[in-house]
Amino acid sequence: MNEPLRSAFAEPEPPLRSRRLAPLTVMIGSLATLVPVVSTVPWLPPLGLILLAGWRLLRSDVLRVWAAAPLGLFDDLVSGQPLGSSMLLWGMSFIALDMLDMRLVWRDFWQDWLLASGTIAFCLIGGRLIAAPLGAHVDTALALQIALSAALYPVIARMCFALDAKGRP
Repeated sequence: MNEPLRSAFAEPEPPLRSRRLAPLTVMIGSLATLVPVVSTVPWLPPLGLILLAGWRLLRSDVLRVWAAAPLGLFDDLVSGQPLGSSMLLWGMSFIALDMLDMRLVWRDFWQDWLLASGTIAFCLIGGRLIAAPLGAHVDTALALQIALSAALYPVIARMCFALDAKGRP
């Protein structure tokens, strides 16, 4: 059969290794909630979500828009959140990032950091509203978790960059 014609200006398809590496690292990041950490305050950042934002902002072609739903389902199953909450919140934030990516002509690292921090805050606050009753006093712990997650994003973005460089031939 004939292969479909591609434009000379079209971006090349990412290598198969990169397309498999991104979802795999997000799933491994979601598995970090299984590490036995004894704490009275939930301070552990959502590493799966941070990796998802890192991959999406670094290379938008390795994860399709619909990829946030199955990865969110995996995170829900592993983390114990109500089933479908991460699917919904990650999908909504992924669509919002995709729309912002079409609107912005160029981005630098500071804008990526701001977009990732907003995405993480949106998902954590939305998860709190879904999982915890409104009378629960978890706002201080939630603010700590958002601040720690936003501070961790540059490290995760650098890790995604290094993994992407290894995934390319």
